[in-house]
Order: sequence, then C-alpha cells, then structure tokens
Amino acid sequence: MSKEILFEKMNNELNIVYRYLLSKGVPHTDAEDAVQEAAYRYLRYVDSIKSPNVRNWLIRVSINYYYDQCRKNKKYIFNFDEKINEEESSDLPEMILLAKERIDEFNKLLLRLKPLYAELLLLKYQSNLSYAEISKVLGMSNSTIKNNLFRARKKFMKLYEEAYYEKGK
Repeated sequence: MSKEILFEKMNNELNIVYRYLLSKGVPHTDAEDAVQEAAYRYLRYVDSIKSPNVRNWLIRVSINYYYDQCRKNKKYIFNFDEKINEEESSDLPEMILLAKERIDEFNKLLLRLKPLYAELLLLKYQSNLSYAEISKVLGMSNSTIKNNLFRARKKFMKLYEEAYYEKGK
C-alpha cells in the first residue's frame, strides 16, 4: 500500500473522530487538539497497537486526552451549541434567536436521555454515520445498534411531545 493511500485512509479516520468529538459537545479547538494528539500517538505507537479497529482506538485516545486536559485545566465545558449557518445570519435577529432556542430545547431533551441513547442519536443524525460505522465505534453488533437507536428515537419523541404539550397548555 502506498504512503498516499495510507495517509488518505488515516485522514478519513481522523475526520470521523473529529466529527464524533464535536457531536459529543467538545469545543472545536479542543477537538482539533485531541485528534492531533491521537494521530501523534498512533504514529508513535503504531507497532504496539493491538486493536483491530483503528477508529475505536483513535476515538478512545482522543476522548481520554480531552478528559485529561479538562482535569488539568479544571474546565468542564460541553458545548452543544450548533453553529448558526451563514445563510441564517442574514435573517432577522428574531429568526436567529428562535433557531438558538430550538437548539437549546433539543439539547435539553438529549440530556434527559440515557447517555447511550443520546450518543447513538448524535452519531447517527449529527455525524451521519452508518449503522456499521456506529457498531464499530461503540463495539456493538448492528442489531443492538438498530434496537437501541429505535428505542432512543421513541424515547426522544416521547420527551419532545411531553415538553411540547406542557408548553402549549
């Protein structure tokens, strides 16, 4: 395998890890740092890595690095804010505020779910990963992913309906 193909595959894996970290609420700069550290450690210890799935290893290393940095800096910031699109910035300020409120409501509902359910929803719908990719990342079978994702969607919709009808009354 040529070096170019190897670097391209590694870059794809690192992009997936980066998107995963962002979906977990890690700030942009911290996610970049964690992915860079994971890539460095991978290149440094590639001979001793026994994991058959490199992506799982990269995700674990980057998350551990991020948590270590949070502990060292004593900061615990999980920013679930979505970036406001440039198209929306030309809208009225009221529209931007409403979009921000919808995102906040969505994030509050996600926090009320089991961590696994929230993680599955973010991986599937925010990171746009397939069932196979999610099963590799989490180390679960495809059928388990599908079942838990079904339950996560069902629970999220129930929480959404409860919140929506409570506000409407």
